[in-house]
Amino acid sequence: MKTDLKKTFKELYTASAKTPALVEVPRFQFLMVDGAGDPNANPFFQEAAAALFSLSYTLKFTLKKERGLDYAVMPLEGLWYADDMAAFSMDRKEDWKWTLMILQPDFITSELVSQAAQINQKRPIPHLEKVRLTPFYEGLGAQALHVGPYCDEGPTIARLHQFIKDRGFQLGGRHHEIYLSDPRRTAPEKLKTILRQPVTLEAMK
Repeated sequence: MKTDLKKTFKELYTASAKTPALVEVPRFQFLMVDGAGDPNANPFFQEAAAALFSLSYTLKFTLKKERGLDYAVMPLEGLWYADDMAAFSMDRKEDWKWTLMILQPDFITSELVSQAAQINQKRPIPHLEKVRLTPFYEGLGAQALHVGPYCDEGPTIARLHQFIKDRGFQLGGRHHEIYLSDPRRTAPEKLKTILRQPVTLEAMK
């Protein structure tokens, strides 16, 4: 049987464009790459995403061939932050820091990732050596679906933050985006992105 983590964790990979919802996110493991700066002006951003997908698909096809394990490659996700999250601004992209990542099944190990990287060395893939397998726990958060260009996320983010405030929570952790659409094949006005914000009962320092 083919494993699809989007279906297993449906509540985390679907969201309403009208009403935000609280979700509890368990500990997962991701292939990750860190970067900084405006993603629209930095070629490293696209190259990092390509490295993540290349390694993810190599793992998938290798395990299907060698062990009969079949699973769906998950969508690209991104954590967005700044050294001072209280000063994080959507308008100051040059100050952004980010982590691109793709969720991996729990049977993926660092050894398997290293073996897949060796296979990928047969053809040049920039920044493959920067990809790491890392556990990540997000906990309680709120999320909503944004439909449209990434640059128009502001109102959805504002609505999400107001939802959090109205329920007595504070913003906590890093702004999280899950890219459900492929921007190379989807019109900007039809892009679907889950926006997630971890929450806490304590004010962010």
